[in-house]
Amino acid sequence: MNVAITFDARYIVEPSSGLSRARNRGLAESRCDIVAYIDDDAIPTLHWLENLVHFFTDSRVAVVTGGTVPPDFDSTAITQVPTRTLSSRDAQWFEIAAFGGLGIGANMALRRSACTGWKVFDERLGRGAPFQLGEENHAFVSLLERGHSVVHAPAAVVLHPVKPIDVALEARNSMAYWLLLFSQFPRHRMELVRYLARRLRHKPLSWQRVPQEEGAIMRSKWSVRVRAAFAGLMLFLRTPAPKE
Repeated sequence: MNVAITFDARYIVEPSSGLSRARNRGLAESRCDIVAYIDDDAIPTLHWLENLVHFFTDSRVAVVTGGTVPPDFDSTAITQVPTRTLSSRDAQWFEIAAFGGLGIGANMALRRSACTGWKVFDERLGRGAPFQLGEENHAFVSLLERGHSVVHAPAAVVLHPVKPIDVALEARNSMAYWLLLFSQFPRHRMELVRYLARRLRHKPLSWQRVPQEEGAIMRSKWSVRVRAAFAGLMLFLRTPAPKE
């Protein structure tokens, strides 16, 4: 609140819990052409916002994400990673957008005109919601399906602490997210099945993901993954679709 007063900004409270609800409320309340998001525990580096908004000079771009690294990481290293521009005309665009090839929601900006008239962030997804993850990735897919482009600009860096995860819970949520994608994007179901099969067989990705390694879920025991699959299915089935 003090920051808002200092900079003559509006401070709005979203009473319903859930990160996606808060992000949708921010879009609805915004009066600016570009809406930038950063987590409350993230610290922007010098020129962060400038490096994000630069790419909106291209009218096709609806989202720009930046590089997100731990506070003790040498942030200059990530600035050397090439910028990626993705559209629905690119090979493997669906899995790149859906599974971590375009950065994360702790560091992103959206073009508001591309987001009007619909809820960009599915309110079943994200922290504080039933599925607890994937809200930004789902939004990227939705915007790409609508014909927009997304840019990942690693030079727009924020520092964000890495938090420990509960592998079983993360696996359950990941399965529920996968099922949501399978349900909502029927034209891409075979891609989803092939992606899951490659991950279960520990096959390397053909595109750059951060981190590129397989992750704690795929390194876990099969018993953990089987239980997560069942728990994720139950979670998906008992979670109603949000009202428009």
